[in-house]
Amino acid sequence: MRIVFAGTPDAAVPSLDALSSSSHDVVAVLTRPDAPSGRGRSLVASPVKERALALGLEVLTPARPADPQFQGRLRELAPEACPMVAYGALIPSSTLTIPTHGWINLHFSLLPAWRGAAPVQHAIMAGDEVTGATTFLVERGLDTGPTFGVMTEAIKPDDTSGELLRRLAQAGAGLLVATLDALEAGELHALAQPAEGVSLAPKISVQNARICWGTPALAVDRHIRGCTPAPGAWTTFRGERLKIHPVTLSADAPVSERGEATAPEVTPPGSGVPDVRAPDALGSGEIAATKTAVRVGTASGVVLLGAVQPQGKRPMDAADWARGVRIARGEKFADE
Repeated sequence: MRIVFAGTPDAAVPSLDALSSSSHDVVAVLTRPDAPSGRGRSLVASPVKERALALGLEVLTPARPADPQFQGRLRELAPEACPMVAYGALIPSSTLTIPTHGWINLHFSLLPAWRGAAPVQHAIMAGDEVTGATTFLVERGLDTGPTFGVMTEAIKPDDTSGELLRRLAQAGAGLLVATLDALEAGELHALAQPAEGVSLAPKISVQNARICWGTPALAVDRHIRGCTPAPGAWTTFRGERLKIHPVTLSADAPVSERGEATAPEVTPPGSGVPDVRAPDALGSGEIAATKTAVRVGTASGVVLLGAVQPQGKRPMDAADWARGVRIARGEKFADE
């Protein structure tokens, strides 16, 4: 089958590789235009463009898929299908009708769950135990088209969105090739998505990635993992932004630096000595640091920080960061 592949980020590269190695004829690749990146804001090609050029394929980078010049070239290429993975722009009706079998999208969720730009992040943040990938026929609605095939993938307790997306991208590439194989053989027909179970997964902005320490520890953990590596979960400390990498949920029992369970330190009433709370008894956002660990309070317990990243610096171990800033008793991360 003659195909034009559409995709932009790293997650689309495994599908391009799989299609290039298949029996299908990739006659061109559609990707987003070069975009400014880094401190110098120099133009950088998308990962899909870089891979397509390495494969010796024609690359199309219209500013908009409705561009008449692009549409004219697509008609000249006469694709039978246009498989796509995270292309990053809406395909207008005038372009949808050009390939014989339409545009076949590989979406990283079990549709109709998590329609939108960030399905993997939202699945982790919602605490889903299983996700997957779906191939479907693109229509004017947002990920609403009839589906062809599906695969499932378990979400591990410590998965970040980056780790889960890498697995889905690899496994989903096989699903996309199998979908095109079956379409070419006339063995596959699209099925309408069910009306029940619809959920939306809009893009997560930097502002959305801010941590709310007043939520339960499990929600804080999921939020951070869902935002890792992009856009990156963050909080503020002494008025400056601090990126927080994945954390560990603390055990119910307080733990000493030797890793042994310890009893809370109790001060007799009326002794005149201030109360000393158990290590895990912290208010939301409150920070407690030892030589080897940094604990932060949430609405339902404590999380242990792993790595943190101050503005303009590289990630570092949380304990090293805490020693450098000399955290005072009762200091907190700000929610707002």
